[in-house]
Amino acid sequence: MRTVTITDESMKDIQSGLLKRSPGQYTEYESVVSDIIADVRARGDEAVFELTKKFDKWDIGKDDLMVKESEIDEAYSAFDKRLIRVMEKSAANIREYHKKQLLNSFFTTDESGTMLGQKITPIENVGVYVPGGKAAYPSSTLMCIIPAVVAGVKNIVMATPAANGCVNPGTLVAARIAGVDRIYKVGGAQAIAALAFGTGSVPKVDKIVGPGNIFVALAKKAVFGHVSIDSVAGPSEILVIADDSADPSYVAADLLSQAEHDELASAILITDSAKLAEQVSEYVDKFTEKLERKEIIKRSLANYGYILISKDMDEAAEVANLIASEHVEIMTKDPHSLMTKINNAGAIFLGAYSSEPLGDYFAGPDHVLPTNGTARFFSPLGVDSFIKRTSIISYSKSALEDACDDIMDFARAEGLTAHANSIGVRFNKGVL
Repeated sequence: MRTVTITDESMKDIQSGLLKRSPGQYTEYESVVSDIIADVRARGDEAVFELTKKFDKWDIGKDDLMVKESEIDEAYSAFDKRLIRVMEKSAANIREYHKKQLLNSFFTTDESGTMLGQKITPIENVGVYVPGGKAAYPSSTLMCIIPAVVAGVKNIVMATPAANGCVNPGTLVAARIAGVDRIYKVGGAQAIAALAFGTGSVPKVDKIVGPGNIFVALAKKAVFGHVSIDSVAGPSEILVIADDSADPSYVAADLLSQAEHDELASAILITDSAKLAEQVSEYVDKFTEKLERKEIIKRSLANYGYILISKDMDEAAEVANLIASEHVEIMTKDPHSLMTKINNAGAIFLGAYSSEPLGDYFAGPDHVLPTNGTARFFSPLGVDSFIKRTSIISYSKSALEDACDDIMDFARAEGLTAHANSIGVRFNKGVL
């Protein structure tokens, strides 16, 4: 891994390089995605069938589009029973964590006859996209569906690619554990278009969540406005802040846990210890040669892997906030204190025994997180991603009369006399 001393100039170069991984930078694919969306929107099922044959190389018919209960039963019966139990434990943790995020409606009144409030309503129809091309992620199935179930979403449908008509068994098992309503065998940009506009067989939804490749990400970006989306996700990333108390083998192993995702993944260490930097670099090389996905790891680290040397932990925190990584691990003498200085991160992992895969698979907080610096303004997927807040306003006649002149003056100051009239007409102060 490259070792770089932190300066204003070096950070500009690194940030510029990291942002090139954003889906928004891949404009050469936008016209392809736009054509797919337009085709599905115009021709519905017929377009989905043709595009599935073109991209996924299998003939799909209307009767094959939705996964049958018998297919899920078959996946269950053949799947490793220990892994089913692990998924069930993980699902229980995810469910319990997200129950704590539930919001309540509230209403307040006063003696003047004013009632103000907030009504919480689940989104009615949600579509979950689950990858199934180069890799399948049952963990993402749990992480996307369970918060929607906890939020009270009425209809949850899932779209995922199928190899020769067969969905990954782990994905099917996870979907049943999580509580999905229906699963459709369609992937890529055509799946996003089908969920956004409906096709006849695939129902139109109100929001689409879940990770995917560049075509999926660009499709979600393109349909935003017709439906809501969680975010336009970029490649995986991890940033570790460590001092001389950290075990270099732990740090190296955690960096590689994200570098193995794909060639665009980013793995960064920030440390004020030159000795630790050297040790981590040695362990990275040692571990990489023994890992199955070493070629992907090597390309990832060559492009987006850094060891940054800071003058102290305050500077380390400052740079971490600048990068705003998806995952931030803190392995220092006092990780809880340093955590208070990290304002921009999708998820923060504290201490030597809170490695990033704990969050990916088991702890409970959602692993669908903001990437590419968007942790400055986005949050992880959660129950609040699947609810709507509606403001409630109720004034009595006397309460409105008390406020009448103030509201009319405010409206007239903005040149909106019809607004003023709407209030004044109720008290013989309007134009009528």
